[in-house]
Amino acid sequence: MSRTVLVLQGPNLDLLGAREPERYGTETLAALRTRLDVLAEALDVELEHVQSAHEGELVDAVHAAWRAGHLGAVVNAAAYTHTSIALRDAFLATQMPFVEVHLTNTFARESFRHTSLLADVAAGVVLGLGPDGYAAALRLLVAATTGRRDTLWAATSLPPT
Repeated sequence: MSRTVLVLQGPNLDLLGAREPERYGTETLAALRTRLDVLAEALDVELEHVQSAHEGELVDAVHAAWRAGHLGAVVNAAAYTHTSIALRDAFLATQMPFVEVHLTNTFARESFRHTSLLADVAAGVVLGLGPDGYAAALRLLVAATTGRRDTLWAATSLPPT
C-alpha cells in the first residue's frame, strides 16, 4: 500500500484567507498545504492535494487515489458535505478510509449544516479547530490505517503560521 494520503478540499476553500476571515481565519490554502506537508513528513506519509468546486472532480480524485492504493484521505468537502450523495457513494464504493474535517463547528452554524452525508462512513470527524483540525485529522487517519497509535500523541504538529 502507498504511503500517500489524499487531502480533498471542496468548493470555496481556495478562498481561504480572504473569505470570511472572522469565521475561517486568515491562513491561505497554500499556507495550510505547506504546513500540512511538514507534518506529513514527520508522520512518514506523503500528501496529494486536490481542491475543486466541481463535485465530479472530487469523485474522480477519490477513485484515482483508491486505484493508486493511497492510504486514505483527509476530506473537507465543504458544502458538498451536506449534499453530495455522489461523494458519499465514491467512498462507499472504494472503501477508502477517510477522516472528515471542517474548519468551523458545523453544529454551531445554520441547521442545514448539522447533517453530514459523509460522517457515518468516515473513520472520524474533526470539527471547529480551524486549520489545526487538519493536523488532528491526518494523525487520526494515519493511526487508523497503520495502527501507529503514536501518531496521535507525538510532539509534531502543524508549524505555526
